[in-house]
Amino acid sequence: MAKVSIIGTGTWGIALGMVLAQNGHEVTAWSALPKEIEALRESYTCKNLPGVEIPRSIVFTADLQEACTDKEMLVLSVPSVFTRGVAKQMNPFVKEGQLIVSVAKGIEEKTLMTMSQQIEEELPMANVAVLSGPSHAEEVSRGIPTTVVAGAKDRQTAEHIQNLFMSSVFRVYTSPDILGIELGGALKNVIALAAGVSDGLGCGDNTKAALMTRGIAEITRLGVAMGGKPETFSGLSGIGDLIVTCTSMHSRNRRAGILIGQGKTMQEAMDEVQMVVEGVYSAKAALALSKKYNVSMPLVQETNQVLFGGKTAAEALKDLMLRDRTIESENLLWENK
Repeated sequence: MAKVSIIGTGTWGIALGMVLAQNGHEVTAWSALPKEIEALRESYTCKNLPGVEIPRSIVFTADLQEACTDKEMLVLSVPSVFTRGVAKQMNPFVKEGQLIVSVAKGIEEKTLMTMSQQIEEELPMANVAVLSGPSHAEEVSRGIPTTVVAGAKDRQTAEHIQNLFMSSVFRVYTSPDILGIELGGALKNVIALAAGVSDGLGCGDNTKAALMTRGIAEITRLGVAMGGKPETFSGLSGIGDLIVTCTSMHSRNRRAGILIGQGKTMQEAMDEVQMVVEGVYSAKAALALSKKYNVSMPLVQETNQVLFGGKTAAEALKDLMLRDRTIESENLLWENK
């Protein structure tokens, strides 16, 4: 049995805490909101996970020092926009070599850093790893079989995370490609917004399949240019996460996209979803990265135009369809030119 803490009591943090508690570990969960902690202590339920009973063994606290002290693993699960700030608050309480597993998905707009890069900058003494994949909290919390991938700098750390989380309903693979895992997890949210927009416009399965296929092509081009491995983008944290986020109504990114496709503004869509829509925050960063690494990402570009440039979704779709003619894969060569 290990002592672990979940830093952030959103739905994903709660779901992962449940997995660890059901595996017999001693779990503490922290939130910066005392009222949220009080509500969790009283009911052991989460309003965004209806019908789910949280194990009574989980200890809820608003004391960050308590959450960070004497723990084998800290799971950092706050929304991506708060990751750096919370990591900075954790600094006085984190010991040398502390294992921290980042599970948020996003890219910092100002610095273009991934989550683990931000954490390492604020907590240089820590051993930072990641956990990602096609894993809606709504399903994980109900014990629906799920597979994810743990990324770490060394095999021993990845396998340790694997052992802590692994169960009959939560299968964990390992990988050394932290960067690729994080890029896949962050960029698929932007494509999921576009997929939602196509649904909101009334497009069909053909359109969504095209968006997903060309979307993973864009993600892979950028990811490889930045140093990620091609295999990662065809795996759980790449195409796997893209599929689940583009097709499920559990996906806040897809739901926000549907509303935008139906004519609502980005802000109106976010207000209606009432949860953090990570793809909105990652879209500008994805566009900046595509320019920095000189990688063509037309889907990301048009999504930014719809979100921030005043372009209608219908106009963006038309422009995507009427782009210059091109070959599907530049790596395939004709035998007869």
